[in-house]
Amino acid sequence: ANLASFSSHPGFVFLESDVVSGVPPSFPRMDRVYHLASPASPPGYRLHPITTMRANSEGTRLLLERCQADGARFLFASTSEAYGDPEVHPQVEEYRGNVSSTGPRSMYDESKRFGEAMTMVFARDFGVDARIARIFNTYGPRSDPHDGRLVPNFVRQALTGEPLTIYGDGSQTRSLCYVD
Repeated sequence: ANLASFSSHPGFVFLESDVVSGVPPSFPRMDRVYHLASPASPPGYRLHPITTMRANSEGTRLLLERCQADGARFLFASTSEAYGDPEVHPQVEEYRGNVSSTGPRSMYDESKRFGEAMTMVFARDFGVDARIARIFNTYGPRSDPHDGRLVPNFVRQALTGEPLTIYGDGSQTRSLCYVD
């Protein structure tokens, strides 16, 4: 349903495959790859920690190898969680972050950081035309109201008359990214 608006574009082909299994050789040559294959909601990656780590490590490597072979451009969808629990506000792109490698979110945060490193190795050492996008807290009309993220939680709670859940002391800030 989220890809319906693209389906009529003559240059768009949706090919379904498990990113960790690699792109089947029978798939046609690709000119662009958008790597969005990772659980991104806290309940999702906590429920599937190994799947999350494999998608951002093995899956990223396999896609980059295929991009190298096909001469395709590559975009790795990373996350603001790569900054961890920042000690600097606001963060600039050069900020390296404050991430726990053993914390309860580490399977997501660290695997995204690893995916970024893998992407840069393929760009620098193998000439793959690659980019990284650190996407912040997305929300929009197709957001899953039960995925555990801030805006869908607030909207769901407000619509059902529940009190809004605030974690911590209420002083946290978030950068939000609307996706239509």
